Amino acid sequence: MEKHLRKSAVNKMICGVCGGIGEYFNIDPTVIRLIWVILTICGVGSGLLVYIIAAIIMPEN
Repeated sequence: MEKHLRKSAVNKMICGVCGGIGEYFNIDPTVIRLIWVILTICGVGSGLLVYIIAAIIMPEN
C-alpha cells in the first residue's frame, strides 16, 4: 500500500496540513502542531509561510 502525503479531513484544525503529516508518519498530529509552532516562533515566522505554501500545494484527502 502506497502512502501519499495529503491534508487530513479528520485531524483538521485549520487546513489539515499538520494532521496529514501526522497521519503520513504515524505520529500524533498534536506533536506535529507543537513542533510547527516552536519552529515558527524560533524561525521568526518563516514556519507560517511554509504552512501556507503546504496548505496550497498538498492535495485534499
